[in-house]
Amino acid sequence: MTAELVRGQNHPLPHTRLEIRVTAGAPVMACATLADDRGTVHGTEWIAHPGSPTLPGVEVSRQAAAGLRFHIDLEAVPAQAHLVRVLLALPEGVGGPDRFGATAAPFAAVTSTDGTEVASFTLTGLDAESAVVALELYRRQGAWKVRAVGQGYAGGLAELFGDHGLPQARAFAAGIQEAVARHLASTVQIPLPGAQDGVRIRPEGLPSSAAAGPATAPGPAAQGGSTVPQPLAPAPQPAPDAVPHAAGAPGPGTGGTPAAAGSGSAGGAVNYTHPGRRTSAPPTPPPAAPPAEPGRPPRPVAGDATGWSMDERLYNQVWGMFEDLARAVASYRSAMDFAESRMDQELDRVLSDPRSRIGGAGDAAREAARAKHDQLAAQAREVLDRDLAQLVAESEVVEPALPAAYARWDNPVWHAYRVPMEIPMALRLGDVHLPERPDLRIPMLVRLPLERGLWVDSGRSGSEAALMMDEAQLRGLAMDTAVAHAGRLLAVYPPGEFTVHVIDPAGSATRSLAPLTASGVLAAPPAAGAAGVAAVLGKLTQRVDLVQMAVRGGAAESLPPGLDTAEQLLIVNDFPHGFDDRAVTQLRYLADEGPAVGVHLLMVADREDASAYGPVLDPLWRSLLRITPVPDDHLADPWVGHAWTYEPPAVPAGSRVLFQVLEQVAAARRSWRR
Repeated sequence: MTAELVRGQNHPLPHTRLEIRVTAGAPVMACATLADDRGTVHGTEWIAHPGSPTLPGVEVSRQAAAGLRFHIDLEAVPAQAHLVRVLLALPEGVGGPDRFGATAAPFAAVTSTDGTEVASFTLTGLDAESAVVALELYRRQGAWKVRAVGQGYAGGLAELFGDHGLPQARAFAAGIQEAVARHLASTVQIPLPGAQDGVRIRPEGLPSSAAAGPATAPGPAAQGGSTVPQPLAPAPQPAPDAVPHAAGAPGPGTGGTPAAAGSGSAGGAVNYTHPGRRTSAPPTPPPAAPPAEPGRPPRPVAGDATGWSMDERLYNQVWGMFEDLARAVASYRSAMDFAESRMDQELDRVLSDPRSRIGGAGDAAREAARAKHDQLAAQAREVLDRDLAQLVAESEVVEPALPAAYARWDNPVWHAYRVPMEIPMALRLGDVHLPERPDLRIPMLVRLPLERGLWVDSGRSGSEAALMMDEAQLRGLAMDTAVAHAGRLLAVYPPGEFTVHVIDPAGSATRSLAPLTASGVLAAPPAAGAAGVAAVLGKLTQRVDLVQMAVRGGAAESLPPGLDTAEQLLIVNDFPHGFDDRAVTQLRYLADEGPAVGVHLLMVADREDASAYGPVLDPLWRSLLRITPVPDDHLADPWVGHAWTYEPPAVPAGSRVLFQVLEQVAAARRSWRR
């Protein structure tokens, strides 16, 4: 379990090969120093920095960025070095912030080489500092520990190095800054593929404890992010899945970041780069915030993140809100844990002394310990409420401004819906929220095109809401959810660029499928019976084979003229009813190979129904993103590991918005085919 450290707290390190991932609200540069048992740095040869990024057992990032990685091998650290300090500094002379108080609080996560997070630390409370000691890894009785430091220096690297005993610290720090400034000046002219576009700009009034570093994702999602996306595979058991980061880049990231991006590495900063962008023009500047009233934080503005269009700015802003909420709640929970731990320690001291167990002195000590706990808890809640109030205000501004692809079904934007001519960068799959503020719901966005299939779980083994419903009711609601997702996908793609197939072996989903069948947007009537299952699967399997061969052979123009080259979505109801062994094999093949060539699955199934197949279907479930037709806390973010409650995208009761949207889609398709 991840230890969320507060300043001064330490934690044992179970591994000697580590990675430290840092995310910040602006580009920062990474340095690391080795020191002896008294904390002294003996010379510049004991310092790793962007110009000389390696030391024995230590490697730092070579350039300033909003997402950094330190690679540590403690077994390779020289015996005379007892301390490894992880340093962060703001570059000078490049137009960025000159103090950490003007940007989001940096976040550092210590992970093992397999991505398992060991400890994390949010560097809150920074103000005028431009350099900071984030963490210390130190030897203690033959073992290594990590300590959260968070000690900043207003004088920058020069003051930091001088404090650590380095001769000529000012000249050495100036050389590092000059090298980093030259590198940034030579690289910011043209956005490189895969490079970060930047990070979300936060109003200065929002406390840094609520702000998060850049992320790739609900994307939710951070896709397109170097992080966002984290692995989204549903856990075999009802354990939390990773909230999708922004898909496409890597997810949140993306996501997003959410979520966000196509694929994401574990941890790290999120990359908001749009994979399809081909331009060297600078991003559109975000709108200016209206002036705030004296003594009050600035009023939120929709689209205050960086991006090349309003849609991309809103997408990045949603991911920023997701990360801000994750960080704010992580800080609150950490503070509450500290308050509980402190009270327990003080009570233990009282009880350990027989003279103070009874009598007035013992009662006074216990009362003082509880009073201190209540004071710390109240302070933590006050900070959380302040941060949440700012996020609620931002959500109230952002939600009405979202485009159709990101909007809830009750958003008025759907009443002005027109079939788009371009594919949006992301799609809303629902909302996520945390128990500290259930009414603060963050859109869960995933990048398009989908990089993995979806599984709407119709089983009753998950949340309390599912257990309260009978089996038939839950299955019907699951199919309604799948149809709502399919309808949104059809609505956000241009005419003729998205095709939907349905397999309903027993014909049990007729009512739920009415919006799709009545509007005429399906490629063919829902397939029923074993013969219908075999025909649809055979057709889609053949399409995957043909496109794969054409792409690998560089002969895309040689595809058969009648082949539908649009993105394909296959909705499967009541799996595994109507599926034989061959059909199951084909379905697994589509789940594994289909997304890369534009064939996607939307499964509506109860995993228990397929238990007769044993573990042979485990890879199928893991390849799909599990979502639910009722609220369920099965999603987890990759930064701090919160269990997020997922809310499906319900169409308002009695509303015909889905029918009306699909009728417009069908009419546009008929006009396009003429």
